[in-house]
Amino acid sequence: MISKLLKDRPLTCLLLVVIIFLSLSIQSCSNNSINVNINDNATPILPYEIIDIYPHDPQAFTQGLIWKDGYLYESTGLYSSSSLRKVELETGKVLQIRYFSNDYFAEGMTIFNNKIYLITWKERTGFIYDQQTLQLIDTFSYYHEGWGLTNDGEYLIISDGTSVLHFLNPETLKEVKQISVHDGLFLVYEINELEYIEGYIYANIWQSDKIAIIEPGTGKVISWIDLYGILDNVLHNKNTDVLNGIAYDDKKNRLFVTGKLWPAVFEIKVIETIL
Repeated sequence: MISKLLKDRPLTCLLLVVIIFLSLSIQSCSNNSINVNINDNATPILPYEIIDIYPHDPQAFTQGLIWKDGYLYESTGLYSSSSLRKVELETGKVLQIRYFSNDYFAEGMTIFNNKIYLITWKERTGFIYDQQTLQLIDTFSYYHEGWGLTNDGEYLIISDGTSVLHFLNPETLKEVKQISVHDGLFLVYEINELEYIEGYIYANIWQSDKIAIIEPGTGKVISWIDLYGILDNVLHNKNTDVLNGIAYDDKKNRLFVTGKLWPAVFEIKVIETIL
């Protein structure tokens, strides 16, 4: 049968052999790449322990979280209920609050030079507030979705739900550079809330229980914090959403995490962390 095919249709047979060869080659290369990434260059996954648990408004759809001057500052999302808040850690009491108009979906926020910078999801509009009064100072624009926001003392750093982090000059509010976040050979997508801690960017990954620890110069994920099961330590209901919200107290070396519609803020210690 094969000899007949070779005799009658030599070109067809040759093309078939080439296609089969290429298919096997691609499959082999793909398998090798996956094995190298997982087995030979596995990124460390760090466990944690809970140090303390504090109350958190279960109606707060947390998007950004900051520790500054003894208080938590928090941005919450959803259309018609977005807000910027100053919160007392020990009680969860909201001390100051500023609501947004119904057509804005608030996202991440950071504090730089006593100003609160806050971004929105699809509106491509950022807001600048006075840290003490929460009064609006100015607005600015950017050209992508807004998810998370932090700063490294020099630049504002924005995530947009992709693998890209955008670095903005805080004075001109123009983008000056960007990096792509990767774990080994693979890009890391759906990067959400951000926090800059001791020279590294900590990032929530949407719909994940892990936090990526990223080198800001290269975009390389050097380790992960696995927070699987942390919510089981408090009473919660079916309305609780994803892990989202990272804050760091650099004076006392305390790391806080929470989530959207979570009833608690957790102070955690990361085992064998870079901190």
